[in-house]
Amino acid sequence: MKFWSKVKSFFQQSNSQGWSGSHYDFSPWNGKIFGGWSNANLTTNESIFSVITRLSNALASLPVHLYQEHVQANGDLNDLLAVQPNESMSSYEFFRMLETGRNTNGNGYALIERNMLGSPVALFPIRPDCITPMINRDDNTLWYQISDNFFNAIVFNTEIIHVKHISPIGGLKGISPIKVLRNTLDFNKAVQEFSLTEMSKRDSYIIKYDRNVSDDKRKAMIADFQRMIKENGGAVVQEKGFEYERYASDFKSGDLKTTEGITLTRIANVFNVPVTFLNQSNSTGVDSNEQLMTQFVQMTLIPIVKQYENEFNRKLLAPNQRAKGFYFKFNLNGLLRGDTAARTNFYQMLIRNGIASPNDVSALEDIPLSDDPNADKRYISGDLYPVDMDPTLRNKKSNADSTTTKGGD
Repeated sequence: MKFWSKVKSFFQQSNSQGWSGSHYDFSPWNGKIFGGWSNANLTTNESIFSVITRLSNALASLPVHLYQEHVQANGDLNDLLAVQPNESMSSYEFFRMLETGRNTNGNGYALIERNMLGSPVALFPIRPDCITPMINRDDNTLWYQISDNFFNAIVFNTEIIHVKHISPIGGLKGISPIKVLRNTLDFNKAVQEFSLTEMSKRDSYIIKYDRNVSDDKRKAMIADFQRMIKENGGAVVQEKGFEYERYASDFKSGDLKTTEGITLTRIANVFNVPVTFLNQSNSTGVDSNEQLMTQFVQMTLIPIVKQYENEFNRKLLAPNQRAKGFYFKFNLNGLLRGDTAARTNFYQMLIRNGIASPNDVSALEDIPLSDDPNADKRYISGDLYPVDMDPTLRNKKSNADSTTTKGGD
């Protein structure tokens, strides 16, 4: 048996028998927190710190639940992501650490701990610089080598939650956004240092005087001029035979503002966020905060959330659970509820034109579904009838209602 086949067999046994056995013992891993990477990248630029903070906090604030056919399911798997991934942290802290690692290193990792039956019981974030993805040449499967102060091990890809930025074909790791911005940050830093140097320079002066000015008078005028400079202002009498020229520092605030604007635009492009999130006034095509939030959700959060959901559905759910309709889902609707009028009109259009049922709308808003059979029917305005109802009966029903009303009168 080849080496990689032995390793694969080893971890298949660990999934079925637990974390300790005759040839291995993973029990020291239990209760460990494999997080806390260097924050050097976050402290080099205020704009990068702010955009990563915004993305991490936004993702960590989103409700995530386990569903079965649009109905929220309760249980240990739901609590694993919604409440407590492990005994030492909350779900908010877990997602914020994972997203911070994704936006600094380009990759966010979490180790899955399973019980004797192979069901996930805990998730531990791991430092991105401790993980090395590799391909088994025997069967082209993906494995992860973990090298940390606590242990060294190789695990199969289904035992690691891996969220990342984009990578080229054949790439196993995501590209770090900060590395992409390296030239931009170096240029911005050089401009800032030059501007700071120019701002700290004292103004220079040239004193011109005629040759026929006496030494005593020259010394007195120079002393008066030095006293004016030392006192940081004031006035000096410019007598006949003396001329002063000032050479001010070459600092232009407009140049610094232009460079800062270019840097912020590039940071926003790399992290795929609206440039207005970096306190820029440029909001072309956005008329309201609701439209700005819609743009942020559609262009930024949805691709990120989709990656997390795919990882959770593939690696935390067994095939038979997925076949029964189980899936994990982040609720993004809360970020879009600001434009209430537009959402109300949209839902009314869906219901009144037979496109969606009341329960379909409830599922979109994460509202508990109604047990009434009519809540699953689709209606069209008329006002309102089931879609499968004979159109001729609709008129008869209306006429019958009208006759009853007249007879009652």
